[in-house]
Amino acid sequence: MKKSSTDIQINLKAIRGEAGLSLSATEALTGVSKSMLGQIERGESSPTIATLWKLSKGLKCPLSALITEPPETAYQFQDSISGQTLFPFDPALGSETFVIGLAPGLSHESAAHRAGVIEDIYAIDGDFEVFIDGTWQTIRKGEAKRFAADQPHGYRNLGPFPVHFHNTMHYPS
Repeated sequence: MKKSSTDIQINLKAIRGEAGLSLSATEALTGVSKSMLGQIERGESSPTIATLWKLSKGLKCPLSALITEPPETAYQFQDSISGQTLFPFDPALGSETFVIGLAPGLSHESAAHRAGVIEDIYAIDGDFEVFIDGTWQTIRKGEAKRFAADQPHGYRNLGPFPVHFHNTMHYPS
């Protein structure tokens, strides 16, 4: 059973504490309001995937560092993508890998990640489109693509069935 976005456990307070950051300093780094940060830390609100990327970018940490779910747990962001962490961030490799799911008709836009981030995607069980370099490009089942993720990009499923793809994030050292 997939967890809903309200069940996703976020590791924000521990990361903020290790960095010695106040809520105000975290707001300045991430663009996420102090009230929202407090709600996330108290478990009163679950962030959207867009908010998680703001936190990841501002705190200069990988996305999987924020999500405390064990790798075998799938999670669903409300009205957005689903995900499962296959390999959490490995500092020796500078990468993390997910399986991302797109429901039929779903589009997901992603803001630019921090400078130097590269994404690898591989279509597992169907065709979908990826928006990079200002155009939508079709990725067919079994195809792969590597692109600079430090620019706005997106994914969409125009087909009638859910699709899944591997997504590996490479972070600069």
